[in-house]
Amino acid sequence: MKIVISTDQGQVSAHFGRCPNFTIVDIADGKLQNKTTIENPGHSPGFLPQFFADKGIECIIAGGMGVRAQSLFVQYGIETVVGITGEIENVVQKILDGTLEGGASLCERALGKCEHNNE
Repeated sequence: MKIVISTDQGQVSAHFGRCPNFTIVDIADGKLQNKTTIENPGHSPGFLPQFFADKGIECIIAGGMGVRAQSLFVQYGIETVVGITGEIENVVQKILDGTLEGGASLCERALGKCEHNNE
């Protein structure tokens, strides 16, 4: 399974589209096979779902994401998990342990802000 995590200075970023980086993890047979970090290639409507679908991504993990973005990922067959916070290493371990649980999105779409870091 290929998973993308919105990343900001080693932490899960509160806002998926505006994060500076993405951590891509490959997991097979319950083990981490590969982990890379890439710069955010840009935040424009509809771009990231296609970009990550082309990379074979199956799941997106973020602190928050707008409803429209989530629906675009669903159209590409990509699951979204929001409400995640903490260090990337800890999140990856929870994925491996099967204990990662999403929650409410940290982004307040109408306000254009995220609760986590007041973007």
